[in-house]
Amino acid sequence: DRSRGLGDVYKRQSSMNRILAFSGRNLKELLRDPLSYIFCLGFPLVMLVIMSIVNQSIPPEAGMTIFNIENLAGGIAMFGQSFIMLFTCLSVSKDRSGAFLTRLYASPMKSFDFIAGYTFPVLALSVIQSVITFAASTTAGAVMGTNTISAGGALMAVVVLIPGAVFFIAAGLLFGSLFNEKAAPGLCSIIISLASLLGCVWFDAESAGGVMLGVCRALPFYHCVKAARMAAALEFSGIGIHILIVAAYAALFSVLASFVFHRKMRADLCLLYKSPSPRDRSVSRMP
Repeated sequence: DRSRGLGDVYKRQSSMNRILAFSGRNLKELLRDPLSYIFCLGFPLVMLVIMSIVNQSIPPEAGMTIFNIENLAGGIAMFGQSFIMLFTCLSVSKDRSGAFLTRLYASPMKSFDFIAGYTFPVLALSVIQSVITFAASTTAGAVMGTNTISAGGALMAVVVLIPGAVFFIAAGLLFGSLFNEKAAPGLCSIIISLASLLGCVWFDAESAGGVMLGVCRALPFYHCVKAARMAAALEFSGIGIHILIVAAYAALFSVLASFVFHRKMRADLCLLYKSPSPRDRSVSRMP
């Protein structure tokens, strides 16, 4: 049995080695799933191409700049990160429903080991995703003759998107711990739709103003996109407040995810030790 084999391995390892071993297992599971390539890498790039084509058809006198490549790149990068949340959520919920985690709970692994083991692979994937998005944006801008994103700006944007990645990963861990594999994807789909709308990926909330702008500013999606756009343009005046708000959300959801995962871990362990073994059940049926 694979989960028992991993449990024996984890017993003989230090905490960091256990985290790396568990991260390696999760990375392999992620790479085996073709949907991870489609939604985490392919779909954001397809949206980038489509919206760039749409931008070419908008007349200059319309004054609509939301789909310019320098604005679109940051929004698409954040939109891609929201799919990282979905895959993190699915990974945790599937492991819980398949009793894989329940068996590993009997090993010396702590809740922090599990959280870090789930976080590291998808965090690395998120950074790679951002790099690919900005590389594609720079290439598309150069082809269309509208490139205003420098290599330094793209690099800074990738860096400032990391707190947003941590937020989405923590949200995925939280939802995966709270809900099963059937309910969790539906909730994540709603969050993904809200992120694209309230993150001002497809429209300019500052021009709209009013209640819509206030709602956008109250959530991390808007600030994540804003920070990425400012970093890509190498405009650092006022960027700190946007990064700070996203980081605060990331810290809050990380704490919530750790707390809920730990509670679920203890509850599952209690059920594991209280439930009779198959041998005990067979004995109890004997007259």
